[in-house]
Amino acid sequence: MRASWSRREFVRSAAAVGATVLTGSRTVFAAARPKIVEADAAWRVTWDAAIATLAGNVASTLPKYAKPCLIEGSTYRGIWQECGPHEGLVYAQLKRWLPAGNVDPLDVARNNHMAFFALQREDGQLPASVKMSDVGFAQIQMVVPIAATAWELAQLRADDKLLHTAYRACSDWDAWLRRYRNTRGTGLVEGFCTYDTGHDNSPRWKGMPNRCADGDARKCPAAPGLPRLCPDLSATVFGARRALAEMARALGRREDEARWLEDAEQIRKLTLDKLYSEEDAAFYDLDSDNRFVRVRSDVISRVLGEHVLDTSQRHDRTIFEAVWKRQLHNPHAFWAPYPLTSIAVDDPAFVRPIPRNSWGGASQALTALRAPRWMRHYGQDEAERVLMHAWCDAIARHAEFRQQLDPETGVFTQPDPGGYSPAALVFLAFAAALSAAE
Repeated sequence: MRASWSRREFVRSAAAVGATVLTGSRTVFAAARPKIVEADAAWRVTWDAAIATLAGNVASTLPKYAKPCLIEGSTYRGIWQECGPHEGLVYAQLKRWLPAGNVDPLDVARNNHMAFFALQREDGQLPASVKMSDVGFAQIQMVVPIAATAWELAQLRADDKLLHTAYRACSDWDAWLRRYRNTRGTGLVEGFCTYDTGHDNSPRWKGMPNRCADGDARKCPAAPGLPRLCPDLSATVFGARRALAEMARALGRREDEARWLEDAEQIRKLTLDKLYSEEDAAFYDLDSDNRFVRVRSDVISRVLGEHVLDTSQRHDRTIFEAVWKRQLHNPHAFWAPYPLTSIAVDDPAFVRPIPRNSWGGASQALTALRAPRWMRHYGQDEAERVLMHAWCDAIARHAEFRQQLDPETGVFTQPDPGGYSPAALVFLAFAAALSAAE
């Protein structure tokens, strides 16, 4: 579990971290690359191209939020709740390697969070997306909890205002989810449509609507098996509640902290009790007829991403060992030469040939970017280095920063245009981490 902070520790330690980051930005120039990058010509070119790509994707033209944000890039002209706040955080963490510019990466990261808080509806619903075209409310579309990344960023910036704003906004969002995404009364989070989990073109949601009924995330479409109990959405709420507990502690709200911890533990246990198949060593959706939707997908790594499994407990450790051996680190399942696949390679639902924007098997840059949030936590440092090398090598072949690649060959899907921020962040963050580990 993530460390607890008191109010005093938040102010003192975050200020120290912020000073270090700011000092580093004045002493490390763009020409200074990590050693591992300097040693390889292709990696040097790719490093510089990644920095340029991200600089080009910092946009202040979102109609409903005019402050500079790091947009998704490529064909995605905006920020999405499932990934935009996390990408902003990673961008801020890379600050020491970025050239000085007109916009501080720490401010960009803040804006990638505040855009969602500023556009939150009165009933507590956060936008699924903030785009050039519109602000989206037709699905919930969450993966990495915005509460978790906001808490990490508030510490990095020593940002008391962000802390207060995030705590209030994310508390209201949790209340909205309890009200509208618990229609079966189980205490788990329900998925109504494909875009709720951002799993475009995934066999997990085959035959289901992409959006909620009437473009309203409160309304479940009339489709067989809906609503579903979703392990990844429930894990996101677990991670958010843990972060809200940390925020409450920093704000001196001890009763709130205890309540958030209790609620987090409740949804954690429900996820393990109801949505894990010991037979398959996999987490699955449970449909409205209480049947598993047996498609092995990156839902599994998303559950680990929020540390739902507490390996200090024997029961959870047994589950992790089974999931790691049989699924995530199995070369016949998710651990292809270029991991991690979005559908297990040996699952009959794996989609080939691989189309563009497909969570039907391709290894996605977003999944790679999220891997450090759980692999080190579960002691898989060596496997993480293998994953990082594979992705950096694949990206460096063309330095075009595309969305997804073939897990067997490492070839990126060509119909996708380049300029995709998650891929650029993957290369920079992974190269920096690999160099630091040498």
